[in-house]
Amino acid sequence: MHLLLHLTPPDYDAWKRDFDASAETRMQAGLTLMQLWRAALGPEVTALFEANDRKRAEAWIDRESATGPKIEARFLRTA
Repeated sequence: MHLLLHLTPPDYDAWKRDFDASAETRMQAGLTLMQLWRAALGPEVTALFEANDRKRAEAWIDRESATGPKIEARFLRTA
């Protein structure tokens, strides 16, 4: 299963430092980063993760949303 996230951090550089520093927390939530994109003209970020435990991933999304920018999340399966 995959997880596609989209968010708009108010300060991309600060967000990216925090994102990089929290890799272990994401791994504990069963998430493996596959790709990270940034908008060409703006701070919007889209990330694609492999998710091996949906409940842990959902709990991580809830925690991240409570302390950071709003996260739009969609779980996907290969068609």
